[in-house]
Amino acid sequence: GRGAMPSIVCSVGEVLNMGYALAREKVTSTFKIENTSTLTLQYSIQLDSLSPTRDKDRHRLPSFITSSLQRTEFVGTQNYNGLSVFSVFPTEGEVLAGSSQDFVVTFSPDHDSLYYSDRLRVVLFGKKTAHVIHLKGAARDHPMFVEGGTPLDVPVESLAVTRQGGNALPLALAEEHFDCLIVNLTRTCLVLQGPLKSVLLVLEYVEGKTSPAVTELKVGAIETAGFASKKAVEFSWDGLPLLQRKGFTVGAAEGTIKPGQVKRIGVSWVPPADFDADDPPLVTALLTLKGDVKESYRILFMAKVVSA
Repeated sequence: GRGAMPSIVCSVGEVLNMGYALAREKVTSTFKIENTSTLTLQYSIQLDSLSPTRDKDRHRLPSFITSSLQRTEFVGTQNYNGLSVFSVFPTEGEVLAGSSQDFVVTFSPDHDSLYYSDRLRVVLFGKKTAHVIHLKGAARDHPMFVEGGTPLDVPVESLAVTRQGGNALPLALAEEHFDCLIVNLTRTCLVLQGPLKSVLLVLEYVEGKTSPAVTELKVGAIETAGFASKKAVEFSWDGLPLLQRKGFTVGAAEGTIKPGQVKRIGVSWVPPADFDADDPPLVTALLTLKGDVKESYRILFMAKVVSA
């Protein structure tokens, strides 16, 4: 007899990011697996969220507690309706030697969350894991988003419910009604009032260099077929004069974004003449988005000087 090794080539690497979708709508993406061996390969597609040990795994401490806040969870937020947020078709079959098979991944979120996540495995002959893809996606209730900076929340969402005005609300939604959120940032305690979402931008200026410290924010408008309003999203800033006095420069003070587009807003920082290394600046500005609704984000600008 002759031994042969099964082998495949996948058109997608380690991560398939489905991007932003509108909650309760669907987004699809495709990838291809090519059989590069001389064998007919029997395959099956498995999702970690549908694993038989999934219920047992959920009783463990989340990784953001046990791994020093590093976000290593592969199975993240799931749908409230109990259905998997990601699905794949086909889930099993055969690929002839030298042939290929197309797969369709569908992202179907049913609520607002930035942390939809799952892991897809391509298993050959029911035993060998030939390829692993980390599936990611985010969903918004309204067709606009702000992305970037350092997250000020945790990536694990509770599916518990609380009540407000007699109606049961998922805890993730009820959290928006908290009176305040206390965030501890480098020995500075900030009280963030109200339902505003907050984003932290940290800029590190290298001592002795002439180039500024740089980072960026992304402001986007989600393209959607089912949403009644398809108007462009407008964005604007409040508080820029104070930022400028502290050495910060924002690339775009205002602008318009069409559905399906993403605007990158560059942010830079150079230490001002009165900079005190013992008291690094922490400045707040308000970024407002206007589309079918009005949303405001509290952007925290933190800067420091580091040695080369």
